[in-house]
Amino acid sequence: MQRLFKFTRFSSLNFLILKRSMSFRGRKESAGQPPGSEEHSQQNLRAIGEILNRKTSVAAIMSKTVEGLNHAYELRTSDPEDLIFDLFQVNQKGGPDGLEERASISKLIKVLRSFGLRETDPRLRTMMERIRHYEEEEDDEHDTRSHLYTRQKFKECIHPSVQLISQALRNHLIIPSWGEFCSKIKEVFEECKGITTGEVASYIPQLARTDPNLWGMSICTIDGQRFSLGDASTPFCFQSVSKAFNYAIVGSDMGADFVHSYVGYEPSGRLFNEICLDGNGKPHNPMINAGAIIVTSLIKNGLTMADRFDFVLNEYRKLAGGEFVGFNNATFLSERDTADRNYALSYYMKENRCFPSWNTRAP
Repeated sequence: MQRLFKFTRFSSLNFLILKRSMSFRGRKESAGQPPGSEEHSQQNLRAIGEILNRKTSVAAIMSKTVEGLNHAYELRTSDPEDLIFDLFQVNQKGGPDGLEERASISKLIKVLRSFGLRETDPRLRTMMERIRHYEEEEDDEHDTRSHLYTRQKFKECIHPSVQLISQALRNHLIIPSWGEFCSKIKEVFEECKGITTGEVASYIPQLARTDPNLWGMSICTIDGQRFSLGDASTPFCFQSVSKAFNYAIVGSDMGADFVHSYVGYEPSGRLFNEICLDGNGKPHNPMINAGAIIVTSLIKNGLTMADRFDFVLNEYRKLAGGEFVGFNNATFLSERDTADRNYALSYYMKENRCFPSWNTRAP
């Protein structure tokens, strides 16, 4: 969310999304279509039919394609690339028999987009690079059949991403009826758009200057289906959201047992920045300031500050799929100038030997 509002607005949005999602999932399961079903919803079929310009026969075509892809992967009776080519095939004049087999790569991209997969998806990067390469070649040759590829070129393009493409076409992504899901999310987004209670964070000038009218939302499923609304492309500081990411980074790097030898995992029942420890002399969990300070101190502690910064920034960029992640130095300087309580927390934890013995930078 781009607004740095306190909880009122976010709670309303989260509750409505949860409520609508449960209702949405319940209807699918009651209709005999659990998540991951190969059955394409009517909305899916309409979208695909419009893209392929086969509105009347799209159900039969997709059913045949799904069956063929299932056999290709389970029985290995054919290449999935050939089946996908056949789905997007457009006959053109010019072959030995008067027709030349070509398929529309642009229609494939549109269909993938209808399932929530974007061209910037890192799993599609090699495919998109090959498409751009072929497009440049065709531009040089003044080819008027742009985006229509021969079977060989088409298969070469999609081969690096064929598993993901097949997963989408078989309707095996975690949210099968993506269009319907996005419609429900739009309703929730518009309902919450008018809520103006709460206020932007004001403890430092940089956050206080944030435009309170910014309102954006982004969703990314575990299968990489993405959807954004409103001011979702406006950069904003992660602030305390970074606690969850840093916890994941350290856990992946050092292991959960190591991390929880220094920080607990139970709720504290106290303010997020309270100067206190649990009964074991550790911060209660990684999501309060004390725990977040300990977790951050564990990130590549043996490296220089410059190398640690580069490591963390690169990890965040990986989490963002290689898309933009920056650093706001002005906000950092303001935070540091007003960090008396966090300094006090650090010295308190240093006194209680909460930091690792090899830690030389606390606080």
